[in-house]
Amino acid sequence: MRMRAFQSSDINQMVSLFYETVHAVNARDYTKEQLNAWAPQDEMDAKLIKWKDSFVRNITYIAETNDEIVGFGDMAHNGYLDRLFVHKNFQGQGIATALINKLESEARKIGLTKVETEASITAKPFFERRGYQVIEPQTVERKGITLVNFKMSKRLISE
Repeated sequence: MRMRAFQSSDINQMVSLFYETVHAVNARDYTKEQLNAWAPQDEMDAKLIKWKDSFVRNITYIAETNDEIVGFGDMAHNGYLDRLFVHKNFQGQGIATALINKLESEARKIGLTKVETEASITAKPFFERRGYQVIEPQTVERKGITLVNFKMSKRLISE
């Protein structure tokens, strides 16, 4: 696996990875209706534009294997970990850990002392193993459908 910074040409693969992963991996914790609200197919084109701009502004890393994007993560410059996704066929191989290690390292370099995120039910155990603590559970609404996730944070220790 190779880790590198985001390039604009990555966006199509990244959005596809997001949709496929949410609908496959998160299906054990969310209903089909919730998954369709979270990752609706009819918003893919809009997401390509919106996310590309966001990835350019944020600190964004890509994990690749054989020139295929197998994961990505991005963090705003204020320490908000916005997205962390690993391809449905590459789960459990340390890709998310490598991405979050890189993002936390970058956070330390710019002087941040904590990282915050909103983790899905599915991702919550991963973040807990990485030292993140639940601030509070929350219910979010997407297209009139409610989903539970968790506000989480981690204090960063200097390396």
